[in-house]
Order: sequence, then structure tokens, then C-alpha cells
Amino acid sequence: MINLLINDQKVAVQNGTTVLAAARKLKINIPTLCNHDDLCVAGNCRVCIVEQKGAKTLIASCATPAAEGMEIHTNTLKVRNARKHIVELLLSEHRSDCTKCYKNQNCELQSLANDFAFGDHVFLDLVEDKKYSIDRSSASFIKDDSKCIRCQRCVRTCSELQSVAAITVANKGAHQKISSFHNRPMSQVVCTNCGQCVNRCPTGALVEKTAIDQVWDAIYDPDKHVVVQTAPAVRVALGEDLGYDPGERVTGKMVNALRQLGFNSVLDTDFSADLTIMEEGTELLVRLKKALVDGDKSISLPMFTSCSPGWIKFVEHKYPEFLPNMSTCKSPQQMFGALAKTFYAKKNNIDPSKIVSVSIMPCTAKKFEADRPEMRSSGFKDVDYVLTTRELAVMIKQAGIDFRNIEEANYDSVMGNSTGAGVIFGATGGVMEAALRTAYEIVTGREVPFGNLNITPVRGMDGVKEATIKIEGCVEAWKFLEGAELKVAIAHGLANANKIMKMVRDGKATYHFVEIMACPGGCIGGGGQPIPTNLKIRQKRMAAIYAEDEHKELRKSHLNPDVIAIYKEFLDQPNSHKSHELLHTHYVERDNY
Repeated sequence: MINLLINDQKVAVQNGTTVLAAARKLKINIPTLCNHDDLCVAGNCRVCIVEQKGAKTLIASCATPAAEGMEIHTNTLKVRNARKHIVELLLSEHRSDCTKCYKNQNCELQSLANDFAFGDHVFLDLVEDKKYSIDRSSASFIKDDSKCIRCQRCVRTCSELQSVAAITVANKGAHQKISSFHNRPMSQVVCTNCGQCVNRCPTGALVEKTAIDQVWDAIYDPDKHVVVQTAPAVRVALGEDLGYDPGERVTGKMVNALRQLGFNSVLDTDFSADLTIMEEGTELLVRLKKALVDGDKSISLPMFTSCSPGWIKFVEHKYPEFLPNMSTCKSPQQMFGALAKTFYAKKNNIDPSKIVSVSIMPCTAKKFEADRPEMRSSGFKDVDYVLTTRELAVMIKQAGIDFRNIEEANYDSVMGNSTGAGVIFGATGGVMEAALRTAYEIVTGREVPFGNLNITPVRGMDGVKEATIKIEGCVEAWKFLEGAELKVAIAHGLANANKIMKMVRDGKATYHFVEIMACPGGCIGGGGQPIPTNLKIRQKRMAAIYAEDEHKELRKSHLNPDVIAIYKEFLDQPNSHKSHELLHTHYVERDNY
């Protein structure tokens, strides 16, 4: 243990602890900007400077390890003046149109300016001397260099958390900027649209490309029938932007709020998550039969899940040789959109050209996914507009809805019923667990051999998880799997996905089924979720997802009455010709730069 004094208070910390972390242990707040709990230490912004007794200069508390006998002061005149000047220097090169900025009142630089940069400004405003650019080419987000303070959080996120490195630091000194390869538009580089950079940007330099106005226009158009679907992870995070603590479930209030916003029908992506399990689980079993029984060497194993569009684009760029291994199933969002313009339209006698399909997602990559040319199997664009969790919170505030005090409501029928298996899609390991609950029961006629359906080996925040399930007592149709050991793996965050892909490619690991989610923690940590996000917050959201699952009357996808009905009335059976027309797709190889 290391003993030191901070503001004349004694504190003992583990060797290797930073001065910043030691201060936090004493509940002393030191402002930060480039620092983030999910990322490595950088010490770029110097906002966290403190005074160390005996040191010639102020030190960056985030990058300085605590040492025995240190005496630290965090609020001396020298420190306060230095912080004020540092923040003012950042503001001198930052386009400060705060009242018009999407991040207004949720901007870390703005908060620091309120605390430290008041009074006379001694530095010149250099914004007009810079030739800033705004990149709107991405379907998912906007990159505005005029608001970038070069803290490099986005660069570290893209490199460390995601192993993508679509952006990096270019040039030096006054010409330094965050740039893509050859300064190309973000739509033309390896960016996976995951939005993790957006989630960690402390200013308005990176924000989601909002569709709020377009959705309002559709709602107000009397000639349009606007259908909305809500992803599993939204219901456990939306409350954070509306005054609730992280991890509080607001499902019923969210449904009522959406109805008050004016959507004609409020339905649930969990329904199409259940449908995905039926399609994907059947696809896996068919692949296993062809590979293990028929000896078909053209069958690609392991089969990878295809629910995460950020992960799909990562494979298209980095591992195109594994595209045949991807499940052909669309994501639940896109399955829902295709059915909204076909089954739902027919069921309600509505002209599909008049249906506007909106989804509320925890993910910025869903905006890109909705725009893919492959996603028009209904004869129309399957999903017209994608809103993030944050955008929905903005709409609720714009409408003046008292969210905390509104009553709870239920989803509309027809594509509104779901099971607990559909809910857990929102957490890493959830797709795998939902698939195993159904596939195991189809093959053996019995529930999975885990207590209360909770398959704990595939749960948790470990970056890479593995499990082996022995299949015994198979029903007659699946006797060929008797005694087989189904090997599965789960990864979340593209850095962990990269590890699994390298192991599979190099023959160092053998699996039958692999679930990968692009974002840390899965969808609960998506790029469209409320800011801030860190491990503690993601864990609370995950706990809420599993609580929602436990709360459900039905917890296995194949028991969902709406899913049973849609096969009976419209799709015939899982993996049928009709299902493949509407619910399955293909992916394309992309450049690796």
C-alpha cells in the first residue's frame, strides 16, 4: 500500500494507483476531459493538473502514479489559474455555438467552461482562422472538426476497444487533427458505425446523425401510418436521460410515452428477436446435420450470429473469408421492418407504401444497417428511420411529457408479444442463451440443464466466454446429435471479436456457434445509449435486462404465441422459402483500409 496526503487528508492506495484515483477515494473531485474509465491513460488535456509539494511543475493527476509520502493539493491558486487557462485555450479553438449544438447541456467541455472559464478571456478566438470541415457522409454520425479538442478519446476507443483504427491523429502542433485514412470521408473507410467514439466524445465533435425531425414529420402526416419498434436494451437505459438512475426498467412508461408522441402502433423488437431465434436456431441445426451427418464439406462452421450490424461490417472489412460463416438471418430490427411492410400491412389492411417503420435502437450502426441496399426485401425500405435511445429521450422532452409520472402501458398486439429470451438479446451472451433455450429443447424435448433456464456460463462481462453443452437424450429426428458436445463462444467489443477471429482463422479454437456483439457489454453498451457509459453502468443495465427476463411469463422463443401465429398464417415454418425471402440476407466484402 502507498500512503500519501491529498488536501491534508491521509489516504492509502494500492501500488500503481494514480493520484486521480486516490483523490476519488477521498471523494475529492478533480476535473478531467481526456480521461475515461474504459480507456488507457493519455494525459493529453492537462485539465486534471494538481500541485505536488516539491515538484517544479504542476502534474497530470490521471497519468501520475501515487508515491509514498506524496503531498498533493488540488485547489491552490496556481492550480485554479492553470485550469482556467487550459480550458480557455481549448475554447479558443472550439466553435462554441452551444445553444445550437446537439450536445448542449450534455457536453463535458461546456461543463468545465461553466466551472472554470468565467471572467475575462485572455486568449484570442482562433476558430475563424481554421479551415474546419464537417463530415456528414456516414449514415450513423456526424464528425465536426470545429468542435474537436483533440483529447483523442475517439482514437483510443477505435483502436483499443474496437481494434478498428478507422481514425487517428494526423499532423502536429497547430495543424493537429483527428483524421481518417488519407482524410477520406467516414463513409469510405473501415468505420463499423458502432458509435463507441460518439459515446466517448466529450464535445459535439462526434454526434449521431439524428432523424428526429423526419420522424416528427411522419407522425404529423395524416396520410402515413407510423409503426415503432423498441429494442431490448432501450428499456433499461432510456430512464438515465429522463432523471432515473442507471439500470432502472421503464418499459411500460416508454410504451405510453411513444403512444403519446403520436405513433400509430407501438410494437416490440423483442418479438422479432424471438423470431430470429427460430430462424437462426433452425439454420444452425440444419448446418450441423449437413456437416456432421451428410458430410457436406461446403458447410461453413462455426456459424456466427448476425444481429450486430457493427460486427457484420467489421467482418466485411477485416475477415471477408468468413462471410459464408455468418448466419444469413437479418437482425431483429430488419426482420421486424420487413414484416411491418408485409404481414402487418396485410393484417391491418394498410397500403404498405403508407407505412413508416421507425425503430428505437441503442445502436448507431442500426442507422447504417437500415440504409443497406440488401434491406428492401419487402419491396420497400424495411426500416425507414432509426432513432437512438438518446434521440427518443429528446423527443419525449420536446413533447413535454412528464415521464416519471405517466402511467405504464402495454405494447399493441400483433408483433408486440415477446418472451424473456427476446429481452436478453440486449446483453452480451443473450442471443446465445436464447438460442440454446430453444435449440436444446427442440433437439431433446427437455429444457436446458441449467437452473431456472439461466445459462450462467454465457453470462457476464468477460471479454471472451466459452461453454460446452453435451447433448443427451435426443428425440428421434435429431438422434444424430446424441452425445455430441456443442462448443460455443461469446465475445463483446470488436477487440475481443478480433481475438476470436484470429483463433478460429489460425486453427487454435474450434466452435460450432459463436455470438459476437460489436459493443462492450452488448447492446446495453451501444453507441446510441445515454452518456456517460462505463463498466459500472453497463453492469446495472445488464442486471436490469435479466430482471426483465425473469419478470416475463414466457421465457423461451418457441412459446411466443405471436411467433407461432405468424408461422401458421404467413411464413409457414422456420427457414421456409417465404422466410428466406423476407428474413434472410447476404453480406459483401469491403476494402480493408
